[in-house]
Amino acid sequence: MCGLVFVYGTLRRGQRNHYRLRSSCFLGLHVTEPGYTMLDLGTYPGVVRGGHGVITGELYRVTPTTLATLDELEDYPHRYDRVVFTTEHGRAWIYLYRRQTGSERVIVSGDWLR
Repeated sequence: MCGLVFVYGTLRRGQRNHYRLRSSCFLGLHVTEPGYTMLDLGTYPGVVRGGHGVITGELYRVTPTTLATLDELEDYPHRYDRVVFTTEHGRAWIYLYRRQTGSERVIVSGDWLR
């Protein structure tokens, strides 16, 4: 069984962890509905619920094996939660950052690549 995952940081095309999605089907770019904030965590971003921002990223169809690999990369369920949200391609997983301190810089554009 396959599922959908939304990626917005180092898993996007051209980024250092994209190779982990090499066997996955790219479905296209996606922009979330408002209601999120993207944080700059140094070498990667984190997204939290709240705020009025939208997040730009990519949607992929992944296998359970690939999803397990992504869970390990994202340190789910310790550093990130994995929750479902609705996209034009159906319900997809998004990783939401759990360890917000309030001192992180906000990426106002919601696009890690900008």
